[in-house]
Amino acid sequence: MGTLYVDRRGIALDLEPGRLVLREAGGKGRAVPLNLIDRVVVRGAATLDTALLGALAERGIGLACLSARYSRRVALLLGPGHADARRRLGQYRLCSDPALCLAVARGLVDGKLAAQRRLLATALDARPDARKPLGDGLARLDALVARIATADSLDVLRGFEGAAAAAHFGALTVLFAPTLGFTGRKRRPPPDPVNASLSLGYTLLHLDAVRAAHGAGLDPLLGCLHDPAYGRESLACDLIEPLRPHLDGWVWGLFRDRVLRPEHFSASGDAVLLGKAGRQAFYGCFEVWARAPRRWLRRQCFALARQCVALAPALAAVEVEP
Repeated sequence: MGTLYVDRRGIALDLEPGRLVLREAGGKGRAVPLNLIDRVVVRGAATLDTALLGALAERGIGLACLSARYSRRVALLLGPGHADARRRLGQYRLCSDPALCLAVARGLVDGKLAAQRRLLATALDARPDARKPLGDGLARLDALVARIATADSLDVLRGFEGAAAAAHFGALTVLFAPTLGFTGRKRRPPPDPVNASLSLGYTLLHLDAVRAAHGAGLDPLLGCLHDPAYGRESLACDLIEPLRPHLDGWVWGLFRDRVLRPEHFSASGDAVLLGKAGRQAFYGCFEVWARAPRRWLRRQCFALARQCVALAPALAAVEVEP
């Protein structure tokens, strides 16, 4: 099953028996069987039938609505989650225990730094002309990898993770053409084509992490590396950290292979936006790339759920009168 991207103004999404139907004003409807869809991503203004929303939720088909301007998530439909309440009870205990939290967070940061190192090493082989900045970035990452095990608190660990991110992006800037104006990771709004692409990719990856956590019976709001914050799915933020360098490398490939080009982007005030033709190319490539990260997210979530069940108190059986 795959993802249905709806990125066109004035479109209506309706339900017919076993099918999602897309209708444009004055045009014929196009139907997609529901059993071929795993998730639906709608960008911008669209009309959705409430019966369709119910059918998507019932089948566990995720629905994400993104804003038209920056592709920021504005709504998310997940459907029923896992029925074992022990998973969340154990997760609350896990997130309340500083030592357990630190152990989980350290594993995530270890994975992220290892992925950053692999990307810079791959780039060094491909771009010997950039040996100095890439080699310097690798050296800084090597020094930080050795210090991760010494972190005795989450604050110290987060400091190492932040230093690694600075070294990583400082080296990555040399991989992109100077005309793209990429000088490091910046967002809200993204000021250049590379950051616009990274932001869209991170948004889609975060949605996959929220859905994986929900499906495993975990609370997406409660993380370890990221503190709980109002309205933030901290567990999803945790989960995608080891995947970010993989997406960074994938975005580099899009520009290196000219799948994305400067003409796909336009400036709007302080922001740079990815146009419709560029988004279509992006979505198609993302679906191919995202298969492995989605499998990894599911495995990680169910592994964490098993750990949480072991921490959960026993639940008494409750008889419910009819």
